[in-house]
Parts: sequence; structure tokens; C-alpha cells
Amino acid sequence: MTPTQFDATLTALRALLPMTQPADAVLSRFFREHHKLGPTDRNVIAEALFGILRRRMMLEAVIEKPTPRALLLAYLVKLNGMNPKALADYAPEADIKALGRVKAIKAEELPINVQAEFPQWLYDRLKALMDDEAILAFGRGFQQSAPLDLRVNTQLANRDEVLAALGAGGGDVVPTPYSPLGLRLAGKPALNKHPLFLNGKIEVQDEGSQLLGLLLAPKRGEMVVDFCAGAGGKTLLLGALMASTGRVYAFDVAEKRLSNLKPRLKRSGLSNVHPQLIAHEHDARIKRLAGKIDRVLVDAPCSGLGTLRRNPDLRYRQSAQSVTELTAKQASILAAAANLLKVGGRLVYATCSFLPEENERIVEAFLAAHPDFALVPAGEVLAQQKIALEMGDYLKLTPHQHGTDGFFAAVLTRR
Repeated sequence: MTPTQFDATLTALRALLPMTQPADAVLSRFFREHHKLGPTDRNVIAEALFGILRRRMMLEAVIEKPTPRALLLAYLVKLNGMNPKALADYAPEADIKALGRVKAIKAEELPINVQAEFPQWLYDRLKALMDDEAILAFGRGFQQSAPLDLRVNTQLANRDEVLAALGAGGGDVVPTPYSPLGLRLAGKPALNKHPLFLNGKIEVQDEGSQLLGLLLAPKRGEMVVDFCAGAGGKTLLLGALMASTGRVYAFDVAEKRLSNLKPRLKRSGLSNVHPQLIAHEHDARIKRLAGKIDRVLVDAPCSGLGTLRRNPDLRYRQSAQSVTELTAKQASILAAAANLLKVGGRLVYATCSFLPEENERIVEAFLAAHPDFALVPAGEVLAQQKIALEMGDYLKLTPHQHGTDGFFAAVLTRR
């Protein structure tokens, strides 16, 4: 890390640490304001910032006063393996001596929740589900940087063709182990100007997210709703699985998110996707479709804790209270989305969270209140799709077990 990169990283870290906004938004704004920084500088800065956020609890535990400068210096020594003496230009002599003590502290001597990087409230939740050894393995999975997963748009290409093209271009790429549509790239190559991306043959999408669409398994000619479509990654997957036939309604309450879908939709070559802005889950546009829809995907608004590899700041921006507030919204959205379904239709309720109150408890409460719905074991649906992934009643994905983000999904049918 050069002196210029160190100073820029420190400035960005000071902007980031109040944790009042998502880390990626703060970093994007910082780069816009410091447009003279080159691509290498940006990579170094982003890597350091997210590295600090992933191990912030450990770093704060081993330094006496966790100032932004102290955190950055501890990160360089403790996690990047730098010799404290090599940092003499960045800090006074007393700080350099302190870094020697920081390097000597063994992480395994710290409390389990610190080693796992789970704030106390989150550790307490997990302690009710698993022992400390499991919590540690679970936490370490979220401390790793996420790989770059791609989904092949089967309307325009097949996976072998794209795999060969990326490999020929020097990319370190392999098929994803579970999704038949996915590819995994080593490193973080920029793909937004790659011909395969510009031609709509690939989309960036975590393998876990792809599996949600494959669980829904829409068929040609059906009427399908993506209830919380966002920027439409799963919407486009559903449209492609249906071979651009039938109709896929992409509902969302955020106009900006739906506008981000438009260029992706244009690239995809799909003609069966219909974005619809709604005011809330009880919008009249939704009520008009009641009982007419074959399949509904509900990727509910959630804590996002399953994405800690990509969004490590969520540890500090979510709380027990914020999760409680989300569960009321999740229950309301699931009930509203279920009204759309035909008898015999399929609904997939999903979150990128690992907390039972956002997952199993929402589904169990819904089933208790709606006897005309039944749970279909996720493992059975995966087997029908010829996806070699052992699951029970629910789909539960974690980084340390499956190499994906943390996802939950339940498959329901209307009787």
C-alpha cells in the first residue's frame, strides 16, 4: 500500500465507520469525489475497507483505542501480514511498537462471538440453534470474500459455449456445483464491457439466487409473478426458464430498482417480462390477478444477513429491533402474494437471511393461518430438477457449506 493509497483508504474509512449508510454506497460516493484515483488504487482501497469490515470485531479487540488509523494499521499487520517496521512512515514510533503487540495476540484466544464476527445480539440468536464450534465455522464462512458467480442466459447461449469462451479469454472459470446455469470466476474481473455481457449471454448472479428460480421451476406459457423483483436478476432467470413464453410480472415498490431492470431486460432478448411499479403489497394491480397466477416468487425484504460476505457492514446496521420490524412486513407480503396463486399453483418464499424468525417462523405462522396451503419439501423439488443438493423441508444455503450466500427458501402449494 503506497502512502497515497494509505491516506485515501484512511479518508474513506472515516466516512464509512459511522455506519449510517451502506458501505458500497459510501465507497461509490468516495470514488466519485476522488476521481483521480486509478483502478489499482480503487481495488486496494476497496479490498482494505471491506477486509476491515469483515474482521472489525477482532481488530477492535486487539487494539487499545480503535481509531480509524489504528484499525487500518492493525488490518495491514494482522490480516495483510505486513511487518510493523514497514509502516514507520505511516505512524509514530509508539504506535509501531503497539502493532508488534497486536501481531502477537492470537485470535483463537478471543471470545467466540468476536472470532465469528457476530455482535452479541446475533451470537445469542445463533447460540439457540448451534454450539460454539458450529457458530465459529458458520461465522468464518461469512468472513471470506464472495466469488463472482454468473448465470448463463439460456435464451441466447448454453453453459458449455460460455465456459469455453471465458476460458479461451484467459479466465479462471468453472461450472457452479449445483445450478446447471451457473459459472464461477476466480478473482473479480470487470465484465460490464465484456461482449458476452453486452450481448446478454451472461448476468452476474449468485448461485444461491439461481437456485431460488430453479425451485419455482416455471413452465412455458404460465403466468408467473416475481413479487419483490428489485433490479430483476431472478425475474430474468424466470423469463429464460419459460423460453420467453407466457408472462412474468415483475412487481416492486421502488421505481429506481425497476428502472435498473430495463437495460438488463433489453440485453436479455426476453419478451415475456412485464415490470410493474406497485405502491404496496395490497396494490389494486395485484388484486386484479388474484387466483390467476401459476407460480409466485416472494424474495422478501429481509435483514440481508446472508450476504455478509458482500455486505459486512450489515452486522452493525441491523439489530434485534430492526429484524422484529421486518418480520411483520414479511408476513404481510407473503399473505398478499399467496392470494395470487391458483389452486395447484406453487409459491416460493425466500430470504437472504439465516434467522428463523425471518424464515421458518414466517412460513409456519402462514401455514397455520392458511389451511389451503401445504409445504412441499425443498429436497424433493431439487431432486425433480435433477439438482444434486441434499435438503429437507427447506432450502438452507450457507457460504461454508455450499459456497453461496446465505439463503432460505420454502416451497408452498395451494390445495
